[in-house]
Amino acid sequence: MAVVPDPGPVLDPAGTPGADAPAGHALARLHRGGQRAARTVLSRSGLRGTAVEVAWLSTHVAMYPLGLAGEKALVHIPRHSVADLPPRQRGLLIHDVEAAGTPIILIHGVVDNRSVFALLRRGLRRRGFGRIITVNYSPLSDDIRAVAKRLDRLVEDVVHQTGYERVHVVGHSMGGLIGRYYVQRMGGDSRVHTLVTLGSPHAGTMPANWVPHPLARQMRPDSDIVAEFNEPAPTCQTRILSVWSDLDLMIVPKRSASIEHPDLKVRNMFVPGVGHMSLPVDPRVVHEICTTLAHLDAEGHTLSSNAPRLRRAASAG
Repeated sequence: MAVVPDPGPVLDPAGTPGADAPAGHALARLHRGGQRAARTVLSRSGLRGTAVEVAWLSTHVAMYPLGLAGEKALVHIPRHSVADLPPRQRGLLIHDVEAAGTPIILIHGVVDNRSVFALLRRGLRRRGFGRIITVNYSPLSDDIRAVAKRLDRLVEDVVHQTGYERVHVVGHSMGGLIGRYYVQRMGGDSRVHTLVTLGSPHAGTMPANWVPHPLARQMRPDSDIVAEFNEPAPTCQTRILSVWSDLDLMIVPKRSASIEHPDLKVRNMFVPGVGHMSLPVDPRVVHEICTTLAHLDAEGHTLSSNAPRLRRAASAG
């Protein structure tokens, strides 16, 4: 699997200037950031990633109406035999029934719905994960805090129905911010074992400055949500996998999709040449999600020597 290791803290030329920076310096940084983005897009991996992004967007547009339907009720039928299952599913159920049964909640991004997770859901099920729930919300009536409250209620319902005390949450774009707000600011870490964020602007994104919408304001670099994320969180126990890419045109600077917080247990994963909408369908990302969720025990330790290990994020600065 060709995954580039996290290159460590990098100062993006397109980063937000300080409060006392002259406007000319800001424009210069934006210009240099645009040049860097152009080089990324025109590279071999960038061209390939752009082609995948366009193809997936076309498919996703066709599938979008299917994602508007309501989620089916969570029903679990006890299994007394695994003989009829494919080897991957059978292997997870035999070797770690807790990992296979732990509920996974998927949260989409803004102006999207659960259809963006169609391939990820299939990948998770093929690998033996049996309880997968998706959440739909509307950008017309919901914001990050409102959906986080809905997530809180959903998690409690899922815990009550399944008997599992903890769940996993996977969020794409704004969905990752919703999951993080729940675990970091609402005490959801007592319920969420692992949080995975895909292309989520944890430090805000500059394009949100140009969108006059309440949700966009929450994703600006100087928003109150970002300020809350930067506050201390010494008791937060949720393990976090944050995935980001250099071809994600929705995140400026790109590094904003990683998490730099001294109190959080984070692994930042950099995947080159993957567009914003393609992150939930990229085979490397799907594999990493499945591996991470399959090889973590109740305390967050890896069960396999070759499984990815979570580490604390380096502090910003």
